[in-house]
Amino acid sequence: MHVVVTGGSSGIGLEVAKIYACRGASVSLIARNVDRLQAARNEIERTVEGGGKIFVIGADAASGVELSAAIQACEATFGPCDILVASAGIVEPGWFHEQAVDIFQVQWQTNVTGVVNAVRAVYAGMRRRGQGRIMIVSSAAAFIGIPAYTAYCASKSALVGFADALRLEAVGTDISVGICFPPDTDTPQLSREIESRPREAALLMGTIKPSSAADIGRKLVVGVDRRRGRVYFTSSVAALAMLGPVARPIIAWWYKHRISH
Repeated sequence: MHVVVTGGSSGIGLEVAKIYACRGASVSLIARNVDRLQAARNEIERTVEGGGKIFVIGADAASGVELSAAIQACEATFGPCDILVASAGIVEPGWFHEQAVDIFQVQWQTNVTGVVNAVRAVYAGMRRRGQGRIMIVSSAAAFIGIPAYTAYCASKSALVGFADALRLEAVGTDISVGICFPPDTDTPQLSREIESRPREAALLMGTIKPSSAADIGRKLVVGVDRRRGRVYFTSSVAALAMLGPVARPIIAWWYKHRISH
């Protein structure tokens, strides 16, 4: 089995890679920072008996040319991709009227275009073989607007429509298309994000302890195993997904009341 993980140098992607490596799968990790990728490879090799079968290659998911070439190298090393976990993503909080255009766009390009590029690079092969599994990492932010997170919320929400449409396109094949919605997760990215999270966003998001990346990784893999179309991780995220149309006006009213006091 060959598992390809984008955004695999840290956080959820790295935890997913560890799980599959421990199962004996061949694992390819793709991320922008080559030094972090090598560190991730070393970490996996230390924790997996026999060192595992790990291939790493640097590429920017937002670049279709780079990512396609990277996945071709992965498949040349370990064979066709059986499972894709599209985990590459970034978040840069900032008020829409103040945030530089390029900062907004890089979030969209990584979070949306980067996922599309990854799926495009493996999907045609899966169609030819008639089988495969895809899991897209979105966010709980897909279900609710958060002040100073316009780019992030919009991009993660866009993934829902992409995954739902592609899942229907795959009907009649043995290809599963899933999407998952992690809450705040204890990753290096979260630590950096919190430093620039404004008070208004923190007020709406609350002070719930972040989930561990290892726990999210385990539940994500279970979702892939069971070919789930959606993975919510927590009851609160599931409730937000199911009751969003009803909950959003109430949340907006509560936020306006709190912010005015």
